Amino acid sequence: MPELPEVETTLRGIRPHVVKKRVVRVVVRNRRLRWPVPASLAAELVGQTITAARRRAKYLLLETRAGTVLIHLGMSGGLRVVSARTPPGRHDHVDLVLSSGDCLRYHDPRRFGAILWTRGDPGQDPLLSRLGPEPLTRAFTGRVLQESARGRTAAVKSFIMDARVVAGVGNIYASEALFLAGIRPERAAGALSPESCARLACAIKRVLRDAIHRGGTTLRDFKSSDGRPGRFQARLNVYGRAGEPCRRCGAAVLRTRPGQRSAYHCPRCQR
Repeated sequence: MPELPEVETTLRGIRPHVVKKRVVRVVVRNRRLRWPVPASLAAELVGQTITAARRRAKYLLLETRAGTVLIHLGMSGGLRVVSARTPPGRHDHVDLVLSSGDCLRYHDPRRFGAILWTRGDPGQDPLLSRLGPEPLTRAFTGRVLQESARGRTAAVKSFIMDARVVAGVGNIYASEALFLAGIRPERAAGALSPESCARLACAIKRVLRDAIHRGGTTLRDFKSSDGRPGRFQARLNVYGRAGEPCRRCGAAVLRTRPGQRSAYHCPRCQR
């Protein structure tokens, strides 16, 4: 599933091609995504110029004066900029045809993603309004993490994957950040010391920045907007490496299930 670094990589790839371009046509081949593509999308969007492209958590936002397109890549979704004359593939569900002659094409074999429209402030949309701080901003600190964790008995890995706590930290990067911080994923969030919270906040920032620098992680489906796979998987310390030696100490990496998701950790390096 594309996580924050993969969504940011996608954003950086498409932004130069879509900002300041007018949408001249919207082609919807299949409305049946996670939520149906709005029937009014073409009427609302055609003729509008995309004034900005940005990310909030794992959502991409294409802003116009009339409203904002909200895009979520789901489990297997992706965006590419191609010539509007390029024939669509089987899973190419939506095209935003631009005044440049290109189109922004949404591809999603599993159809768990979404393309939605909001006229108002996107920050007030129900999908975005309850999100926590962006992890790569100054608003996210160890102190903020500690305050959110106070009294919480949930496993710390599940805790930092809660988008109301911090926006966009998914399964892969939660495991990797906890390794860098030296914290076991099953520890209760509320039991972390201020020093541990500070280390964890720094580790989250570090692992996300490194993953963005390397174009994200490709384990199955993800490719960037230019069709390239991510390169961060070669840097994974624990995720997906159960039974393999820890890159730091050599102990066998363990796989556990705190909550509903698998977690990976080193029994020596993480306490």
